[in-house]
Amino acid sequence: MLDTLTGPDLTIDHVYAAHDRIKPYIHRTPVLTSSYFNALTGAELFFKCENFQKAGAFKVRGASNAVFGLSDAMAEKGVATHSSGNHALSLSYAAGRRGIPCHVVMPRTAPEAKKAAVRGYGGIITECDPSTTSREAVFAEVQEATGAEFVHPYNDPRVIAGQATCSLEMLEQVENMDAVIAPIGGGGMISGTCLTLSNLAPKMEIYAAEPDQADDAARSFRAGHIIADDAPVTVADGLKVPLKENTWHFVSSFVTDVLTASEQEIIDAMKLTWERMKIVMEPSCAVPMATILRNPEVFRGKRVGVIITGGNVDLDKLPWIEG
Repeated sequence: MLDTLTGPDLTIDHVYAAHDRIKPYIHRTPVLTSSYFNALTGAELFFKCENFQKAGAFKVRGASNAVFGLSDAMAEKGVATHSSGNHALSLSYAAGRRGIPCHVVMPRTAPEAKKAAVRGYGGIITECDPSTTSREAVFAEVQEATGAEFVHPYNDPRVIAGQATCSLEMLEQVENMDAVIAPIGGGGMISGTCLTLSNLAPKMEIYAAEPDQADDAARSFRAGHIIADDAPVTVADGLKVPLKENTWHFVSSFVTDVLTASEQEIIDAMKLTWERMKIVMEPSCAVPMATILRNPEVFRGKRVGVIITGGNVDLDKLPWIEG
């Protein structure tokens, strides 16, 4: 069973099974292009728009795979997790579709838009301080009190297999890509991307994009072991968590490079994407474009898949608006 596997145990068959399992509960999201960004970067960019996904983020893929893969006995007491937002609301969405409780621990500083979405899907929120230490300590108390099944935001093979369905779709939608780039926090999406591409397109380059101010994955990648920051500060709120053993397996084995961008570069890329592509995306999703603009020589002349991971932005607190 998937709940007993580790990252290295996952195969492409788990990805195909996940896609069949979650099809009734997700969108097959579109791929958009932009002649403006192609001219600006010198690359052909293909944007996989998970901001149009159910619950507004790619994380509904992994959450749905975990929830609908549970036996009735395991599901009886519901599910529980800790998350800065998108996994919390995605797990709440999936649990609601199955009719089981969902308990989520969220940092008190998480965007109000994400908290509202969690509650809207029926999730029960317990707040914690904005650090990995506090998040895990408060979660331990919640899980002990509820007995709910823990679905980790990213260090869970069920979740990784679900996230892998995004790149599986993208391979069907875009021919002859040379590279794919996605944001990296804990590494769930990148791990899923590695799982799919290492099996189906092993020559394709895989880039992870990260904020300068939360660059633990980049430092881990260069050091050859996990380096974890406890409470980094960045506008990219979805990328503050560290790698874990299952995601580190994929990052260390298959990622081509981890690129970073400054806070201002992330904000500028987010605003530019809003202006030019007319799509709502959150700061974490702008990090890949920011890194492409910082490192144009890496991508020039290539066909590049860019995963826009979510659109759950607080419209009252856009990062380019002061006050």
